[in-house]
Amino acid sequence: MNITIRQIKPSDNAALAAIIKGTLAEFGANRPGTVYFDESTETLFEVFRMNRSIYYVAEVNGTIVGGGGIYPTDGLDPDTCELVKMYLLPQARGLGLGKTLIEKCLAFAKKTGYKKVYLETMPELKQALSVYAKFGFDYLKAPMGNSGHTGCQLWMLRQL
Repeated sequence: MNITIRQIKPSDNAALAAIIKGTLAEFGANRPGTVYFDESTETLFEVFRMNRSIYYVAEVNGTIVGGGGIYPTDGLDPDTCELVKMYLLPQARGLGLGKTLIEKCLAFAKKTGYKKVYLETMPELKQALSVYAKFGFDYLKAPMGNSGHTGCQLWMLRQL
């Protein structure tokens, strides 16, 4: 098995949008107020051209199987970024790709000067919740910033 983690390219947009929407539907989390309905989900390459952001794409044997990124979400303190759009296809789970993507994202955030990493998620994504906890993310009582994702009921923060 050949695993590659690389930065996003324009030609990745359609595959990544399908993975994100498919994963949310798989877990019954495809509701308003989530990235399922964000127009930006269709144009991730363009979104992640923003300064101090990055999106990593995971490939297995040349096929895109997921990704994850760091983004300076509106309304967050300048020293805080958001871990965003972390999704993997079912066949890519359990291979350590989520761990690798999070490690790369946290390393980028630290190198870029961020001090804290925030994320928003949903109770349906149980496997992801345990991974975030292992990485030292702590639950918050309320959301931070202005992501517009009112469908996310769980918020977490990690110090770098």
